[in-house]
Amino acid sequence: MKQIILSVIIAISFSSVQAQSLYMPRDIKAAYKKGTRSLDGRPGKNYWQNRGVYNITISAMPPDRNIKGTETITYFNNAPDTLRNPVIKLLLNIHKPGAPRNGGAQADYLTSGVHIDAVTVDGKKINWQDNPFSFTAQPLRLPKPLAPNQSVQLTFEWHYEISLESGREGMIDSTTYFLAYFYPRVAVFDDYNGWDRMPFMDDHEFYSDFNDYDVTINVPKNYIVWGTGTLQQPEKLLQPAILQRFNQSFTSDATVLIATKEDVLGKKVTTQNAVNSWQFKATDIPDMAFGISDHFVWDGCSVVVDDATGRRASAQAAYNDTAKDYHCVAQYARHSLDWLSHNWPGIPYPYEKTTVFQGYAGMEYPMMANDETYEDTTFSRFVAEHEIAHTYMPFYMGINETRYGSMDEGWATTFELLIGTADLGAEKAEELFRQFRVAGWINSTSADQDIPIITPGDALRGGGFGNNEYGKAALGYLAAKDMLGDDLFKKCLHEYMNRWHGKHPIPWDFFYTFNDVAKKNMDWFWSNWFFSNNYIDYAIKDAVKRGSGYAVTIDNIGGMAAPLNIIATYADGTNETFHQTPAIWQANQKQATVIIATNKKPASVKLNGGIYMDADESNNVFKTN
Repeated sequence: MKQIILSVIIAISFSSVQAQSLYMPRDIKAAYKKGTRSLDGRPGKNYWQNRGVYNITISAMPPDRNIKGTETITYFNNAPDTLRNPVIKLLLNIHKPGAPRNGGAQADYLTSGVHIDAVTVDGKKINWQDNPFSFTAQPLRLPKPLAPNQSVQLTFEWHYEISLESGREGMIDSTTYFLAYFYPRVAVFDDYNGWDRMPFMDDHEFYSDFNDYDVTINVPKNYIVWGTGTLQQPEKLLQPAILQRFNQSFTSDATVLIATKEDVLGKKVTTQNAVNSWQFKATDIPDMAFGISDHFVWDGCSVVVDDATGRRASAQAAYNDTAKDYHCVAQYARHSLDWLSHNWPGIPYPYEKTTVFQGYAGMEYPMMANDETYEDTTFSRFVAEHEIAHTYMPFYMGINETRYGSMDEGWATTFELLIGTADLGAEKAEELFRQFRVAGWINSTSADQDIPIITPGDALRGGGFGNNEYGKAALGYLAAKDMLGDDLFKKCLHEYMNRWHGKHPIPWDFFYTFNDVAKKNMDWFWSNWFFSNNYIDYAIKDAVKRGSGYAVTIDNIGGMAAPLNIIATYADGTNETFHQTPAIWQANQKQATVIIATNKKPASVKLNGGIYMDADESNNVFKTN
């Protein structure tokens, strides 16, 4: 595209624009007032967050559906508040009949939920008071309040029946289970909302502290366990040939067939103890998830993700050998780690591995993805790339997905387009993006589609909720990238991630960091994209000769400050494209006049938004004759 000389007739510079402050709800205002967050986008001088150390042992013995667990949690109160009633999240209570959820539940989905068998606080047994009206978030009364800068040790014994219907977790088949959200956990207690009491409604996602985990999973012999964290003492679990291939995969660019169909059927993979204990450890992460199977095959490879240190990360796949696309998935995952580490976001993948496990969810977890199998391998790669992109948001950044899902799904969708462009070329990637991420918003006239992105996700459901989190938010981030340019946008993004890695950022931390690093007051832009009910709809009002070019006046009917292209077509059939960044809307978000620098008279002028689809294209062409 030709770089244009742009003159916005009614524009004024960034520095002289009257600041447009962002709406801020009262709980967020209170956090800034307390000094836990600052208006330059940095964590405030009084910022704090709590954490836990989890030591968990669970037993899974397929085809028995009963999962049994014990855990010790050491919970550290770094808040200035004394805590009396910590909230315990029992996320699998979503399967109980009567649990509130944002969709229906078939019989195979329902179970009796999580059963707490015993609880102790600092070694003393207490009675668990199960609240029949609080399903996934339940309070625990401490015998003694937990003072600031003190810790408490909690133990739980529990059991549950794994769901026959597999979604984010559950049975893949009679001897393949995906274990997620399987343990009682202390909810987040933060500086702006206190205890996270938001119920899990089955389509909204999660909010977790950064914890240390030591998880042991007891399974029968011939079962392999894949999961979050570093596998401890694999030499005690894997037979020598399998162990050799497993170790080789951590340094190999090519796919290593760690455990083939023949290996699995021949019972040549695991040591032949009646029960094997698979132990995984991970530090400073928000969750753990695991897949187990006695017939899935296992591939692995690796790639250098940090050029400065030469550190490699492993990319693994676990799947039924009949899934044709999955024979490529380890390499799709490897490509994702490589591209995301070196391009966008351009931060080295922070963990030792990722594993893509064949299931039914299309869902991300730290170091794990639970992905479907597809006939179209292009779509298989697309899904793997999206889920692995979530490594950065929400796992590297401790985002409250339930309330601010645009901060994680919006970014994963942004990275999805950028890596897709590298994979497929701009034309194919953008067409997929328009169909899959934008059309549902722009082609709908339903009022819920234009609800502001900043609206708390736990207050929404349906199409407006989904578009706010995915496509609409991604368009907002990409529009900022278009306006700032790649270099400055990446500088801002890296500083935001540097400031808030391992913490709990909220949208205002992101907005203010970009303002601070870019040295521009972009509140007008953030307000337009994230706080308004605008949509994308432009019309050319006129195009007239002015000076050395043509003045094109564009009405912004929908109000959104999106980039666009002006395509001038000349009488000889040739055309030129003049790209406009969102900056043309800064001074007046209803109308802008721009000069396209051309010595030729255009026969017609047309608007094209590319991925920024126009709700009504009938008024996007102006004929000058």
